[in-house]
Amino acid sequence: MTLTETATTTWHSTWRTRTAFWWMALSALAIAVFAPLPYAVNSLADLAAQEQPLATNYAGRSSAVQLAFYLHIACGGLALLLSPLQFATRLRLRSLTAHRAVGRVVLVAIALSGLAGLVLAPHNAAGPVGTAGFGLLALLWLGFAATAFRVIRRRDVTAHRRWMVRTFALTYAAVTLRLWLGVLTTVQIGVWGVDGDTAFERAYLLVPFLSWVPNLLVAEWYLAVRRRAVPDPLTRSVAAP
Repeated sequence: MTLTETATTTWHSTWRTRTAFWWMALSALAIAVFAPLPYAVNSLADLAAQEQPLATNYAGRSSAVQLAFYLHIACGGLALLLSPLQFATRLRLRSLTAHRAVGRVVLVAIALSGLAGLVLAPHNAAGPVGTAGFGLLALLWLGFAATAFRVIRRRDVTAHRRWMVRTFALTYAAVTLRLWLGVLTTVQIGVWGVDGDTAFERAYLLVPFLSWVPNLLVAEWYLAVRRRAVPDPLTRSVAAP
């Protein structure tokens, strides 16, 4: 190995990582398919008439904002659907060409959805906290994905994997946002007797950060554990015998 050549490491799976993978893959599939479905078969006006909260917020917005909304959910759903495939070791080893092709689609989808998210952030239903939370999420999502692309262009596979873990942690916010909304809304209704609409509005004030900050902390913890288990490959020269 030369001074400029970087070794790569193999990340061996365990039953914990396999279980986590399948949970994330199946939950991502469910949200990627079913979350955008109402918007694919109904107009925002029709959903607003049914008192669907997000549709109510965006039904009266400009055409540009509505276009950004549809772009965000469509491309975000595509990125969420395909991202777990990029972590499937067998699939990657079986066809590196397919891995690269799917990766490019994921990165383009993130770019479009992230930019649309920046447009939507000032118009969200959570007010200033939503603008800050969702806006920062979109910026980090774009930045992490761009970094993952940049390092793989330098053939730094180890760094690419790490940045893609971080990127997926933010992509997965589409799932955790809905999980937190369900939990927080249910607790308010069941414990304190809050009506459904009020419970949803209060919960929505928390999810702009709660949907992704814990994800990113878990991702950093996972990367730290893997870093201890599989030390970083060192760039080194091989001395002649």
